[in-house]
Amino acid sequence: MTTACPAELRHWGDHDRDHPFPLFAEVRAAGPVHDVTLADGHRAFLVVGYAAAREALNHPDLSKDMHAALARDGAVVAAGLPGPDFARHMLSVDPPDHTRLRGLAAKAFTRRRMEGLEPRIRQIAAELLDDLEAQGTVPVDLVADYAGPLPFAVLGELLGIDGADQRRLGGWFATLLTPYSGPEPPAPAVAAADRIVRFLTDLVDDRWAAPGEDLVGDLVRACREDRLTRQELLSTLLQLLVAGQDTTTSLIGNGVAALLTHPDQRDALAANLSLVPRAVEEFLRWDAPVPHATFRYAARDVVIAGTLIPEGVQVLVSLAAAGRDADRNPDPETFDASRIGAAHLAFGHGIHHCLGARLARLEAEIAFTALLSRYPRLRLAVPPEDLHWGHGDGLVLRGLSALPVLLSESGPQQDGP
Repeated sequence: MTTACPAELRHWGDHDRDHPFPLFAEVRAAGPVHDVTLADGHRAFLVVGYAAAREALNHPDLSKDMHAALARDGAVVAAGLPGPDFARHMLSVDPPDHTRLRGLAAKAFTRRRMEGLEPRIRQIAAELLDDLEAQGTVPVDLVADYAGPLPFAVLGELLGIDGADQRRLGGWFATLLTPYSGPEPPAPAVAAADRIVRFLTDLVDDRWAAPGEDLVGDLVRACREDRLTRQELLSTLLQLLVAGQDTTTSLIGNGVAALLTHPDQRDALAANLSLVPRAVEEFLRWDAPVPHATFRYAARDVVIAGTLIPEGVQVLVSLAAAGRDADRNPDPETFDASRIGAAHLAFGHGIHHCLGARLARLEAEIAFTALLSRYPRLRLAVPPEDLHWGHGDGLVLRGLSALPVLLSESGPQQDGP
């Protein structure tokens, strides 16, 4: 059996980036799997139901090997920047390479390592809030000044990258991930990709003779011992920077936006900060920072939720749509920061479940606890309709362009309904 998306929804990716969830609900109501054309012209099968998404994410015949896919059909997916040579990390390969690469990076994300990082994350959050407070009563951009710098600083601790380089990298990634239209990326994005590649190459060269005790040092030692190639090392560093910074920034920004447009939920959470871990799960369900899982294609004919997906076709799993499936989450269109058992797939499922999920949760819990402890009446400095999710490509990454807020009680109230 195959299911076709309604004609007016067929070009997936052209939807309203600020308000995609009504469309997600309409498509989900029509069935869990749909044959669509992506905005770039590629054919894909779109998975929107929760159960179907779990099945797809864990299906052994849905491959993530981008190089194998491009060798079969160079038009199956746009390779993106900085190019397919940097698709040699754990998210773009299958076992056994996936098992090897994931194992090399996993030691940086152990429970013991996370517990050791926790005091430093609390310190970073406090320092960033001190800087915000020094700005006085003027509106501040919580994305640029809090949600963005916090995970980048934590990554700096893991990778041994200092503050000045963190800021440079942050600027380049912001340019690289700025949405664009048209078949070719704009010159600033190409230049940013080149600078990032140059920085990572220099970083590895600098550490080669004397690798330190951070994650870069661990990977350099593995490369010297022929347990991964140099290109795999560079690809892994790039993937960790994108996955470890951009997604956590969006998790914090999207979560704060959800609270400030639901002020009753903000007040309830600020009054009972023990509920913050539960709220983080609801943020992930309500507005996933990765709305669609990364590239997959059918290595052979596959059936998902009764729908035949032909060999060689790309499969796009909508994590954001799955999180609002009423079959899994009662009353899914209601945001409830105290929801018990919020079911989501924001970190994926199966062997590609996000390696940094524990760290992302820890950063988010600390970020929200610190923010609401100091500013329990934090509110928007602009009307809710002025918020725009213009960061990322709108499919794999979804984040706010900016989040202007007022920290003090003075000033016009801009809480949502």
